[in-house]
Order: sequence, then structure tokens, then C-alpha cells
Amino acid sequence: MNNAIFREYDIRGNVERDLTDDVVKDIARAFGTYMVERGKKNASISRDCRLSSDHLRDVVIEGMVESGLDVIDIGVKPTPLFYYSLFNLDVDGGIMITGSHNPGDQNGFKVAFGKATLFGEEIQYIRKVIEEKRFVSGKGSVKEYTTIVADYYDFLRNNIKLNKKLKVVLDAGNGTGGVVALPIMKEMGQDVTGLYCDMDGRFPNHHPDPTVEKNIAVLKQTVLETQADIGVGYDGDADRIGVIDNEGNIIWGDYLMVIFARDILKTRKGATIVSEVKCSKNLYEEIEKNGGKPIMWKAGHSLIKQKMKETGALLGGEMSGHIFFADKFFGYDDAIYASLRLLEIMGNNNKPLSEYLKDLPKLYSTPEIRIDCPDNVKFQVVKRLTEYYKSKYKVIDIDGVRAVFNDGWGLVRPSNTGPILVLRFEAESEDALERIQKMVTKDLTDIMKEHV
Repeated sequence: MNNAIFREYDIRGNVERDLTDDVVKDIARAFGTYMVERGKKNASISRDCRLSSDHLRDVVIEGMVESGLDVIDIGVKPTPLFYYSLFNLDVDGGIMITGSHNPGDQNGFKVAFGKATLFGEEIQYIRKVIEEKRFVSGKGSVKEYTTIVADYYDFLRNNIKLNKKLKVVLDAGNGTGGVVALPIMKEMGQDVTGLYCDMDGRFPNHHPDPTVEKNIAVLKQTVLETQADIGVGYDGDADRIGVIDNEGNIIWGDYLMVIFARDILKTRKGATIVSEVKCSKNLYEEIEKNGGKPIMWKAGHSLIKQKMKETGALLGGEMSGHIFFADKFFGYDDAIYASLRLLEIMGNNNKPLSEYLKDLPKLYSTPEIRIDCPDNVKFQVVKRLTEYYKSKYKVIDIDGVRAVFNDGWGLVRPSNTGPILVLRFEAESEDALERIQKMVTKDLTDIMKEHV
């Protein structure tokens, strides 16, 4: 078994090489053991539309039932519908089979206990159960639950009011989100053009990651050609959102958060809002300006959800497009719900989406920059850089090192999901951006030479 499949937030690997039937069945049995040890036996299961997911579902269910779990199969659904099952069905956890936005030869498992996904040490505990072959045995059962989408639609109808007919372009990237989102948007009175909303696990049109510009090129083009009010993109399992405004500009995750934060803080003064270290200083300053309490935290959907729970935050979000609403919702990341909340805000305001952020100070930033760095040295490299910068600048070190300068900041953090370092920069001018990026990159390169 390749131990590298046990990541910080989930279990993920190459289907043929890493996720063999024996390994997958052991993962399911180890999860069953984890549940039974804690006195629980009811679990839900769902899967995305990847070509490998049907077979993996069969193997996972076999392992879960052999452990004594009573399994409710909700079918091929977006990850947010799996999360919805945790809050609304009689279950104590479950497994979502999904490769999310990864290439088609990959797949994986998001594992939940109670209403939260496991991460960190708990994921490693699953690995240890397998290594020790410490499986419980039992005789569980499996049944299908076929009305989860209808239940979800009822919730949306009762909790979201779309007061204006907007022209929407929806790109689901042939993942699981389109078949759920498209009908409800139309039913709620929107004029929707669907792109790649049929499920196809080969992802033949573009890679299902709406935070990469080339993947949303057709979405942008269609918004401009049809003079739409908004373009919305989902990743493969619809827990991440990408947005294009009416002028064809991308609204990245941190600036989406500004729109959502302002809206929530109109009625919920003093609300706590959590975001991560890669986000713009504009976001944190806007939350404060509008009477909220901003918390900068570590990147990673499980870590953000945990921090929200711990602090009672009403909103959380990441650059990657994971948006978490605990205001009128359950606190998990749901791109379908987030897109409807955005349409609701737009319907209550008589201005185009391109106007929403024009009052913010103009800042210049890079996208995420990824640099290869072996897993066994990446943390040491960041530690050395942190120590060096602490002696010279103001530093935020909750997740990697965010060095703060008079006219901008630079971030270097080790990825939790692969052998890479993630960099991002933001500054008040293009010159400052270039200067900060050059300086941090040089300092990082010098330190890496010592270790790699």
C-alpha cells in the first residue's frame, strides 16, 4: 500500500496503481472499524461520475457492510449532497468517492464522522488500522435513498429567494453539479445557458477546475457573447465555485468572500468570518470596515470548517473557491448553494456584478505559483525562510510564512497535498509586486539550494 495516498484532508491516488480493490476494501473496513469503535453503525455513501467511481462504490460498500455498517447509498451526486445527507439523514458519517478536480486517472475518498470530514491525524488513524489489520467484523446492510435531490431542492426553495430574472451561464465541466443546479436555477426563474452540464467522467471538454483560467475560457466567451449577468463554474464534484462577471472578469475566491461578507454583515453585525493565508488584505480590511471579525487561518477545507465551528463563524472561504456558509446553512462548502446566494444578492441590488467591487483599493496580485519541492524537505525550507524573515519583517506564520511589507506581502507555504511549495504575492503597485516577488523568490531559492 502506498502510504502517500493518505493526505491531510482526504485519501487520494491513481486508480490502477494505488487504489487497487484490496487497498480500497481495506480503507472501507478501516473506516467501518473507526465508526464501530465509537459506537456508530449508520453511514451514507455517494460518488462522483468518474469512470472508476461505480466500481469503487461496489468495493467500498462490500468493506463497509463486512464491518457491520448499515449503509445508505444516495447514488451519483455532488459532494455537497453527500454533506447534506450527514445533516439530514439518520447517519453518523460516511464516504464520498470523488477525485474532485484531479485528472481522470485519479480518484479518492472524503471520509466523514458525525457531520465533519476527517483530516490530519484521524486520516492517519485509518491508515494505522489497515497496517495493523485491526478490522472489526459484522453483518451490515445496504439500501438506496433516491430522494436526496428533492429534499435539497425543498431546502433551497424555502431558504433562498431570487427576486430578479438574471441571465446566467453555468459551466459544470461535465461533473456532477450541472444536473442538480441547472433545473433548480431554471425553476427559480433564472434564464440559464448550460455548458457541459451533462455528466461525463472523461471530462472531454475541459478539466473540471474553475479556478484555472484556461478551463473557464468558454464560460467567459459565452458570458460576453450572450451579454449574460454572470458566469458560474463548478469543479468536478461541485464543492468549489468560479465566477465571471458581466464584463468577463474573473472574481477570485477572496473577492467573492468580500461580496458575501458585506451582505451577511448588513444584518449580522459582529459576525466572525474565516479565510486563509492566501487571501487579499482587501478581504480582511473589508470585514473589519463592515463591523465583522476577520480570522486569517490555515488553507484547507477541513481546517477552515473546523475553525468556523470553533469560533462560531458565519462564513468561511478560500482562494480555491471553497465557500462555507453557516449563515442560514450548514457550514460546509457547496458551490451550488454559493451560486444561488450570489444570485440572491444580485437580485436584491440594482447594479451589474462588475460594479460590486469597484470601490475597493486597487491592488495587484499573482495567482498561486507552485514550485516543486520534495515532501521530506518542504517544511524545513519554509521553517528556515520564516526564521530569516522574522528577523527583518512583520511575519504571519500560521500556515507557512506571509511576510508583510509597507506596500504588499509575499507568501510561501508547503502544500498539504503534494511535493510543492505554494507562493502568492500582492502589492499596491505593479512595481512593488515585481520587487516583492523577485526578492522572496530569490531568498527561497537560496534556502532551497541548501536543502534540495
